[in-house]
Amino acid sequence: MNPYATYKKQAVTTMTPIEIVVKLYSETERELNRAVVFIDQKDFEKANKSLTKSGDLINALRSVLDVKLPIGQNLDALYSFFERQIITANVKKDKEIINSLIPMVGELKDAFTQIASMSKDDIALQAMQAQKAAGNQ
Repeated sequence: MNPYATYKKQAVTTMTPIEIVVKLYSETERELNRAVVFIDQKDFEKANKSLTKSGDLINALRSVLDVKLPIGQNLDALYSFFERQIITANVKKDKEIINSLIPMVGELKDAFTQIASMSKDDIALQAMQAQKAAGNQ
């Protein structure tokens, strides 16, 4: 195995679950951006590969959701939407669809990056405040 592959494998195995989620979002964002470039270049084979990878990454995010929780249900619905849009964009080679997804994936990545920087106490406090707010509606 080459040194870079060894480094990459070790980096992933030492990541926390939230860091892995952020990495999956980053990779999804990267592949979507690559797909746009490939469509512009009329390299539809590479665009297909990037969009397929994007779908696989979203599927990986979706596979670890706890759909018993409301946030899990909301993310599941959003990931389902992403998957449908990626498939449609791939079939039509429609970069406008892809460009509409990129900021949404970026916002999720940013949100999870913020969560990753929070302490467990901060997260618990935010969760309690959200529950109170939901109860007041």
